[in-house]
Amino acid sequence: MKKLFSFFNEHKKNEKSQSTQKIGLPLNKIKLTSNLKDNSDKLKELFSYPTNIDFTIKDLYIKSLNKDAMLFYLNGMVKKEKIEEHIIKPLMWKNISISTKIPLSDIEKKILTTIESNRFNNLKVISEDLLKGHVVVLIDGYKEALSIVATGFEYRNISKAENEVVIKGPHESFAESQEVNRSLIRKQLRNRNLITETLIIGETSSTDISVMYIKDVTEPKLIENIKNRIKEIKVDGIKSVSILEQHIEERPYSLFPSLLYTERPDRAAHFLKEGNIVILSDNTPACLVAPATFWSFFHTAEDTYERWAYGNFLRIIRLFAIFISLLAPASYIAMTNFHEELIPLDLLISIAGSRETVPFPALVEVLIMEVSFELVREAGIRVPSPIGPTVGIVGALILGQAAVDANIVSPIMIIIVGITAISSFAIADTSLNFSIRILRFGITALAATMGFIGISVGLICLFAYMLSIKSFDVPYFSPLAPYTKSPTNTILRAPVWKRWLNPFKSNKKIK
Repeated sequence: MKKLFSFFNEHKKNEKSQSTQKIGLPLNKIKLTSNLKDNSDKLKELFSYPTNIDFTIKDLYIKSLNKDAMLFYLNGMVKKEKIEEHIIKPLMWKNISISTKIPLSDIEKKILTTIESNRFNNLKVISEDLLKGHVVVLIDGYKEALSIVATGFEYRNISKAENEVVIKGPHESFAESQEVNRSLIRKQLRNRNLITETLIIGETSSTDISVMYIKDVTEPKLIENIKNRIKEIKVDGIKSVSILEQHIEERPYSLFPSLLYTERPDRAAHFLKEGNIVILSDNTPACLVAPATFWSFFHTAEDTYERWAYGNFLRIIRLFAIFISLLAPASYIAMTNFHEELIPLDLLISIAGSRETVPFPALVEVLIMEVSFELVREAGIRVPSPIGPTVGIVGALILGQAAVDANIVSPIMIIIVGITAISSFAIADTSLNFSIRILRFGITALAATMGFIGISVGLICLFAYMLSIKSFDVPYFSPLAPYTKSPTNTILRAPVWKRWLNPFKSNKKIK
């Protein structure tokens, strides 16, 4: 009796281990069977039912087929009204005399009233569709499942861009839904050659990445390059395009960005017309533009919307702001420590008088004020919005005045750092802004050691490095270096009616 009991237990364990091994197979190798209970058990185990309360199951009886069926979806990710109106009611109540052995494709056509649906028998694809907000229908006797689009994600309404201030042009910005974002781009760019391709990445949490480009304008090699980089990503999932940028960027350790991040659909449409590629993902109210050259970060949308003279005036101001933000503290240190002869005598006496009671050298003064201002800037961003600007302005004024009264820094240093800070705010792109702010400390250190010779050496190395880097095989300073015939829109722009040629975006065309 004991032997019989032990044999029965061993047999049960072997049965259990075999079923576990079967479920433990890779999802893409697990196929559905014609048994409804077997298929539903696989999905229940995959989504930890009933522990996972969001995984919802609805039992149905299809009268016209005389068959049992089951609906599966994730609560909060679907529109229940659409499920009731276009799936449940047609399946349960539609009075149609059809054979009980009809293929699943006829059920799609003759019973369901949904616009988008697909048929799959692969458990991996079915689970990915459920995570996208689709409804999966299993019918007894069929080896395939119906995957019906009934997505109902909640997302923020379309509003103004927060980081890219709109002066002229559309006030619409991207939302957290890539379907909405694609529609906003197509609203701006109504072109039948505008192509959207979807790539799926992620091992456990699949993420849809949309790649948009204009056929016959964008270089095919560039499209393949970007698609291959996205396909090579091996991670559990991508939360936003900001994370995606760090996976596919050209040089991850470079201070200069190789992809452009924008919140504005009109700006994305503009880059698409120039042969660039736009990358979209859910959960991000922005897109990535690739490739991105230095001039992409230097330009703004208002440059085109403004008249010729106004747009060029803004570009000149912005270009001066970049140089002032990068070189102002370093130039002050170089002149006061090494090249006093460059300063007018009256101003030199005034500077010497103001620094008479300051115990620190000019380099220490610059570092104290620069670090203090960076702290105030960061604090102004992190504190609640109603008091953020107040903290920044009042903090800078109080700290500056207190530092002068305490003879820690000189008044001229407050002016230099203030001009530098204001100039940094004129740099339109956040990534380029960070690059300039970090490089400023390196240029300042070179100025403190070798004066203007150190600044010259730093700038030569900086420009040489920027000329050597590429963004998806596109030189960073193109079309200026290497020079390529293109519209006059690099530093200064010509009137819009003179822009007759799309800029070249690949090595093949540049050569």
